[in-house]
Amino acid sequence: MIIDHPLLGPRDSAEFTYMGDAKLIDRPDPDAATAARDFYDYAYLRDNPAGWHDELWFHEQGDRSWLVVTRNTITHEIRQVRLARDVARARGRST
Repeated sequence: MIIDHPLLGPRDSAEFTYMGDAKLIDRPDPDAATAARDFYDYAYLRDNPAGWHDELWFHEQGDRSWLVVTRNTITHEIRQVRLARDVARARGRST
């Protein structure tokens, strides 16, 4: 599988490590009344979708950047690759 890195161009997926659901960018609020439940869900509950899904990938054998890869989990087709920091900023999260 080839991941088209936004800064470095096409790279073999062997250079990357899959790190899970891109929802991990959105950490729960530790001051919320439901913080314990929210962090439990954040840490332990995962979706296992069939089809298009946003995933976190870490460029371990390259520039060590974090990417959000929109990938079809059935066909492995990649629709979009973005820097995770840009996705977090667009969602109003600090990096």
